[in-house]
Amino acid sequence: MDKQPLRERVWDDLEESGEARFPFPPHGRIPNFAGADGACDRLTDTPEWESADVLKANPDAPQLPVRRAALRAGKTVYMAVPRLREEEPFLRLAPEEVPDIDEATTVSGSSTHGVPVGPDEVPHVDLIVSGSVAVTEAGGRVGKGEGFADLEFAVLSELGAVDAGTAVATTVHERQVVDDEVALDAHDVPLDLICTPERTIRPGKTDDGEGDRGGDAVPARPDGVDWDALPAEKLESIPVLRRLRPE
Repeated sequence: MDKQPLRERVWDDLEESGEARFPFPPHGRIPNFAGADGACDRLTDTPEWESADVLKANPDAPQLPVRRAALRAGKTVYMAVPRLREEEPFLRLAPEEVPDIDEATTVSGSSTHGVPVGPDEVPHVDLIVSGSVAVTEAGGRVGKGEGFADLEFAVLSELGAVDAGTAVATTVHERQVVDDEVALDAHDVPLDLICTPERTIRPGKTDDGEGDRGGDAVPARPDGVDWDALPAEKLESIPVLRRLRPE
């Protein structure tokens, strides 16, 4: 299935079912949902969370509980500046540097309390938490369509801050987990962990975390920026891409 019709279907379903939460409407964004706290609780009960010292998290409303839980657990959180538009395109939120966790983990608060850093200053990231519009049990992820989550992953991969030891997770509503076969691109980042308020899904593994489910294969993980897939306007508008682009 193509991504945009799937996005529209999920946005409509969340709105019509009453499961969407502020901000409204859910359309055109990573949708907030009823039970986001419960999905966060499931994520914080995983070994990936327990072992992570450094997270990269998206700034959207449904992952606000995740960002707050991370700082309260003593973890350092990195958030990307919208559209990577700054020379220092990441904001560091470290527990010892944040006077008010609740405020600092909001979109506006992160810009006030976060410390801007360049991508080469980001240490190894243990866990990435991405927002999603739709996901498949095979680990496919569909975002809101702008591609910045995948691009942030690619940039950090180029610099070695993200590697095979970095887990990629999302928190979503059950209605965002779809059975469709989704047309994914080579630069799309697959998920290792999907947490809903009701369950924890480990793509490609059985419920005890071992073996293979025998279903769809988990998509391959990209290992850097797909330079040929980037439009010229994006290359020119994002400082870090101008610096990293091969000659």
